[in-house]
Amino acid sequence: MKKVLILGFVILASIGVNAQVYQIGDEAIDFKLKNIDGKYISLADYQDAKGFIVIFTCNHCPYSVAYEDRIIDLDNKYKAKGFPIIAINPNDPEIFESDSFENMIRRSKEKGFTFPYLHDETQDIYKKYGATKTPHVFILSNNKGKYTVEYIGAIDNNYKDAEQVTEYYINNAVDALLHNKKPRITMTKAIGCGIRSK
Repeated sequence: MKKVLILGFVILASIGVNAQVYQIGDEAIDFKLKNIDGKYISLADYQDAKGFIVIFTCNHCPYSVAYEDRIIDLDNKYKAKGFPIIAINPNDPEIFESDSFENMIRRSKEKGFTFPYLHDETQDIYKKYGATKTPHVFILSNNKGKYTVEYIGAIDNNYKDAEQVTEYYINNAVDALLHNKKPRITMTKAIGCGIRSK
């Protein structure tokens, strides 16, 4: 009987957590997280932004590392058009020391990141958004401070080789939004490493 009750609580807890994650069309909350320069960044700081490409990523995951150059290229392409990239590291550095704040600073300098790289120290934000992998993308549109989820999923359809990509999910979604259209594809499966919590 005790095992059944425990199992029931686990199932209910899982349903509760899953019910809180964002779906397409949901309004996303803003956040205030520490950037690698020591300053705190929020979406509200970007008053002229048309939207955001929020990417949960990290230092240690080979999938995230494979995408670093492409993320820089995406930021260089879309920041000037009103869709800057906001990268967030959701991992617990006690589990992966390479994901510590100090190593985030080091990695950013090594790669020449052109975008904020924020530390989700309490791990509240990735849970609220519903990110499960690194990298995991959430594209938001910005309507006077109302942040609507427009796309959730992968960066593209080939993490191994940028030359072999045939579906550019972020590009296609942002290009559609820049033309006041909804993305053709709004959800894909994020491919990457599982996020580790405290």
